[in-house]
Parts: sequence; structure tokens; C-alpha cells
Amino acid sequence: MSTDGVLREVRFSGRAVTLAGSLGVPRGSGGASPGVVLIGGSGSSDRDNDTYFPPIRRHLLNAGFAVLSYDKRGVGESSGDWRASTLDDLAADAAAALDFLRARPGVRADAVGLFGHSEGGWVALRAAAARDDVPWVVTNSCPGTTPAAQERHALANSLRARAAQRDTEGILALYDRLTEAGRRGAGFTEATELVDSAGSPSGLASYWAGMDERLWEFLARKQDHDPVRDAARLRCPHLAIFGGADELVPVADSAGLFTTTACHPDRDPHATLTVEVFPGADHRVRTGEGAHLAPGYLSRLVQWIENRAPAPASGRSPRP
Repeated sequence: MSTDGVLREVRFSGRAVTLAGSLGVPRGSGGASPGVVLIGGSGSSDRDNDTYFPPIRRHLLNAGFAVLSYDKRGVGESSGDWRASTLDDLAADAAAALDFLRARPGVRADAVGLFGHSEGGWVALRAAAARDDVPWVVTNSCPGTTPAAQERHALANSLRARAAQRDTEGILALYDRLTEAGRRGAGFTEATELVDSAGSPSGLASYWAGMDERLWEFLARKQDHDPVRDAARLRCPHLAIFGGADELVPVADSAGLFTTTACHPDRDPHATLTVEVFPGADHRVRTGEGAHLAPGYLSRLVQWIENRAPAPASGRSPRP
């Protein structure tokens, strides 16, 4: 039975910013609801993550979950500037969203978890690893590699897709020089000179288009972030979802890295790992030329969360 809730505008404090978002609490739930915080991906992601979050939000609401999503700092009605931030800043914002949702009337404070899409998965892992009161975390199309390795993978796939593209290896070598420049703190002027001296190859556009000083500095700050370190510190179950045909994320490598981490003997016993790969699905886990979420995606997402939410005070146990 549908229990659609009405979305309302909310504001809450992040790390030195005010974040604006949308909160939905299901109607007719008959008690306090578990909750989900949706964290958007890279760039200027708003509370809807473009058009990606609304169908996920609707399904979660219909399943009886309260849902909070928010504009990234500097986007929409949120203050600040994500380009001036660090992943720690973004994780602090996600933690603030978690605490805000936990404190809402009609929400079970002990049953609110994090869902992070793409870059938002790195943010969710960092936020969850820093505390012991997160019941579960979902990463959706989140690389298990560093951002630098993920960007190189995406660039290589973009170049392969351009059948007439020449000097693929040269463009990847230029990307490697840019990565090294960022690693040693080179400024945007030096980076631009590297691109100009290479003839500003059109094949670099998927990475370089729209680059400016603030974006260059943001990417340089985060390029060597290792999400495996955060995954290793988790004290809760982790669902890692991938689209099998995702051209932006090294799916096999990412699944392998998360799995290897989960097998470490010092892993917290509560930090189980579930990996779901939807064959033929893209970065947004969509199939059919990106028109629809992969078959079974929404039901599997809800089932996994329901099975790992803490039992409510009434004593009702999650389904096996």
C-alpha cells in the first residue's frame, strides 16, 4: 500500500554552512519510521541529484522510510562552496544531515542510515567510519579506488568510445602528468600550461572541460583519497551497488577492493559486506539506454535495508 509522504523544505547546520533540503516522512506508518539520508554525487549536485533521487525517494517513502536529501554546499539554497571544501567537510555535512533526520518527530533515531551515490559514496563511508551509531551504509556506484584512478579509468573509456581518437596513450600520459602536478601542489596556471603545451587535445575534454582554479584545487585535494581506509573502519553493514556496464567506475576492481577489505581479520564483526552488480546497468544503475532503474534495483535496496535495520522497541525482528 502506498504511504507517500509530503516533502517539506528544511534547513540545518553543516560544518560552517547552512544546508537546505527536502524531508519526507511517510503517512500512515503507524509508528516511528526508519530513515535514509540521500547524499548526491560529484559536482553541483542538488537535493534531487539532478533527476536521479526522486524515484528512489518515492519508493523508499512507499516502503515506510523517512527520507532526507539536501543541496550540496554552494548549490541550490545551501550556503558555502563545495569547491572550497574537503571530503571531510562533505562528510561532516552528511553527518549533520543524519543527526537532523534522527531528531525528527516520527523517525526512529536508531534506524537512520546513509545512502551515497558516486562521490557521495566516499562521503557516506567517511561519515559512517567516524561514528559507531550508523546502523548501515549503502554506496551506489561508488569507486573503491582513489579518485585519481577512477578519473583515469573514465577517461580511458571515453577515449575508447571515440573510434577516431588518436594518441590515446598520449592523452592518458598527459592526464598522469596533471595528476602528478596536483599531487605536488601545482597551481591551475601550471596545469593549464601542461594542457596547452600538449595542444589541448579534444580527447581530454571529459576531464578538463569546465576546469577552473577552484575546481582544480578541489580535485587536487581529493585525488588520492583512499575509500578502502574508511571501509576498513566501518562498524556496520555495507551494501555496495554497481552497474555492470558503468563506464565511469572500475567496477571489478572496486568490488574486489571492498571485498578484500571485508576479509581482513581485524574487521569489526558487525561490518558485513554485500556486493550487488546489476548486469548491463550504467553509472546510475539504469538500463534500456538509461531510461529506467535496473529491474529489481529498488526492491533489493529496500529489502537489504529492512533486513539490517535494528529491531524496533516492540521487539519485531527484521526479516531474514
